[in-house]
Amino acid sequence: MPAPIRLRELIRTIRTARTQAEEREMIQKECAAIRSSFREEDNTYRCRNVAKLLYMHMLGYPAHFGQLECLKLIASQKFTDKRIGYLGAMLLLDERQDVHLLMTNCIKNDLNHSTQYVQGLALCTLGCMGSSEMCRDLAGEVEKLLKTSNSYLRKKAALCAVHVIRKVPELMEMFLPATKNLLNEKNHGVLHTSVVLLTEMCERSPDMLAHFRKVSANCNLVPQLVRILKNLIMSGYSPEHDVSGISDPFLQVRILRLLRILGRNDDDSSEAMNDILAQVATNTETSKNVGNAILYETVLTIMDIKSESGLRVLAINILGRFLLNNDKNIRYVALTSLLKTVQTDHNAVQRHRSTIVDCLKDLDVSIKRRAMELSFALVNGNNVRGMMKELLYFLDSCEPEFKADCASGIFLAAEKYAPSKRWHIDTIMRVLTTAGSYVRDDAVPNLIQLITNSVEMHAYTVQRLYKAILGDYSQQPLVQVASWCIGEYGDLLVSGQCEEEEPIQVTEDEVLDILESVLISNMSASVTRGYALTAIMKLSTRFTCTVNRIKKVVSIYGSSIDVELQQRAVEYNALFKKYDHMRPALLERMPVMEKATTNGPTEIIQTNGETEPAVLETKPPPPGLQPTSQANDLLDLLGGNDITPVIPTAPSSKPASAGGELLDLLGDLNLPGSPVSAPAPQISQPPFLLDGLSSQPLFNDIAAGIPSITAYSKNGLKIDFTFERSNTNPSVTVITIQASNSTELDMTDFVFQAAVPKTFQLQLLSPSSSVIPAFNSGTITQVIKVLNPQKQQLRMRIKLTYNHKGSAMQDLAEVNNFPPQSWQ
Repeated sequence: MPAPIRLRELIRTIRTARTQAEEREMIQKECAAIRSSFREEDNTYRCRNVAKLLYMHMLGYPAHFGQLECLKLIASQKFTDKRIGYLGAMLLLDERQDVHLLMTNCIKNDLNHSTQYVQGLALCTLGCMGSSEMCRDLAGEVEKLLKTSNSYLRKKAALCAVHVIRKVPELMEMFLPATKNLLNEKNHGVLHTSVVLLTEMCERSPDMLAHFRKVSANCNLVPQLVRILKNLIMSGYSPEHDVSGISDPFLQVRILRLLRILGRNDDDSSEAMNDILAQVATNTETSKNVGNAILYETVLTIMDIKSESGLRVLAINILGRFLLNNDKNIRYVALTSLLKTVQTDHNAVQRHRSTIVDCLKDLDVSIKRRAMELSFALVNGNNVRGMMKELLYFLDSCEPEFKADCASGIFLAAEKYAPSKRWHIDTIMRVLTTAGSYVRDDAVPNLIQLITNSVEMHAYTVQRLYKAILGDYSQQPLVQVASWCIGEYGDLLVSGQCEEEEPIQVTEDEVLDILESVLISNMSASVTRGYALTAIMKLSTRFTCTVNRIKKVVSIYGSSIDVELQQRAVEYNALFKKYDHMRPALLERMPVMEKATTNGPTEIIQTNGETEPAVLETKPPPPGLQPTSQANDLLDLLGGNDITPVIPTAPSSKPASAGGELLDLLGDLNLPGSPVSAPAPQISQPPFLLDGLSSQPLFNDIAAGIPSITAYSKNGLKIDFTFERSNTNPSVTVITIQASNSTELDMTDFVFQAAVPKTFQLQLLSPSSSVIPAFNSGTITQVIKVLNPQKQQLRMRIKLTYNHKGSAMQDLAEVNNFPPQSWQ
């Protein structure tokens, strides 16, 4: 058989291939020749063939069929064969393959070989791919070589010991005696690997860390490490270890990392290394990247140990100098490190505020992001105006991916450190104008709450918002806030009562023109149109000359293809036509709102069978904020404080409303703390409170022989209550009311309202009709479900509203004669 080609010739041949297919063909041909040679047990060229196979493996081609040949080369007595065999084992074998266990005996023999280079090959292979079984079997030989006087073997044995400890941590104590004299070695290679070994032991075992911290014993590492580091700093030029004018920076970095571990949460060790860290920080040359690497490790060590305050300031000043470096990587690590330390050393970092702000103008996006995060961390009550000015400028010019985070940060900082409410409102409006499309979902309700609570700023705010949206509806959150404010404070806008700046002359028609433009704009989202329509409806109680125009606009959208918009319009139309006497009360100005609390008092508002928990106001609105109205008729039937009000739903003949007929008029505002707003703290409720869209009970009711009662009988109107109990939940009572009319004329627009004490929960389903026929020729039925978990005596207050003989009738009554079977 002819001699196989040499490795160099194979490399040269493969490089001549013009295509991937041609290269693959050459590799396959050579692999076939190598397989044939392996089958013939050709010992002469086995080393050459394995070398070529390793090159193919490096190119990404399969070479697993050469694994056993590597073992044969390791068993050879020739050094050249062993070298290729061990190299092949490190590349082709790992602990997942059982073949590697066959090497254990060969490695053990070579660890005891008379030639140091063969011993070195065995140590490298064990340290690279040794399994836990191999490490247990060979740890004793590694420990012996760690104690030898040969520097070449000691440094390799130390690295091999690191691998053994990682694989079998319980063998750590075996190497403890050998570590005593490792740091006394003059050879830098041994020192470097020894520090790596000691670092691994300290990181993996708290007991080892405590052992190496002992001051009384001779095993305290800190003085030895300080001595070595001091010698490296003070030593003169050494060509063997010099890198850019610095003596062995790799060893210095390793020592600094080990000092960081030893000094963490330890006062004595930290005090012992303070001086040397100060020397390193002041004597290291910063003109080259090597010096910057050492300084960076020094800063990390100073920040991680219990160092003196002056030393920490020195470390932060080093990071401040890094920010002026031309290298982007150095600026990035400086910003990242300052961000970690800003909470503990805030004043020291503040000194570099101008440099940090300048980094916002950097072209590198990673540096920009870190600078932005650090800038927000530096904001406080003293610098909030200046910092917000810089961050708003950054928000104007930054890339879109930064705008959302920047806007959120400005909102939070402004809320926390705002020097005045006007400044706060101006800042938030500036953000909405600049990056309104990128703000978080809660920005709109938060700003609305801020504006509502700033009573003296209402005229100024509504004027600013009105001017901000003139002809520009692109920033939807801004348009939503502006629509809400115009609806609430449109009368202030028209009257020109602004004192903070020159008032503008606006007519009622001009205000409605703006809101109608929002409604028909293609840029307006469905939610924004809902705000605009609600604002127009509110203006019907604030404006005097344009009510007919408002009615026309509202009626137009009663047939909108947008279901939400259509629902609002239908409800508002009903308010104009059937409940006009309630319109001023329902659309009166919002009271001052407070943040929702998770454990505050709540009330359950029942609208169309849907339960809306809302936080009760604990702070009364300022006098004069809202006109006297009949709102209490809706929310507190008799003025008591111990009842849960329930607002009835519309008759079933009207379109079903998912958000409620009456109290959903302002439901588009997700304002925490608002008495008529959506989410507040969630209250645990029984399942029946969630089935409000169905007019049929979801219970398997069983008759319990409970007698019926007459709850009301007056002026020809009679209300009877019949009772049933659920067999699935004994605490639930189902009350069916039957309203009859004995007079000669129908009673129209009949509305039944009820309230119970707060220890109960009540659900009022839709009535069968709103008209009670005359002469007892028909009845209206309506279902009430009451949850009484404490089995207390049932009490109820009712309110009846209807039209009879051309006049509106209203009456109140209290029902206390419930039969005991209905609540026991």
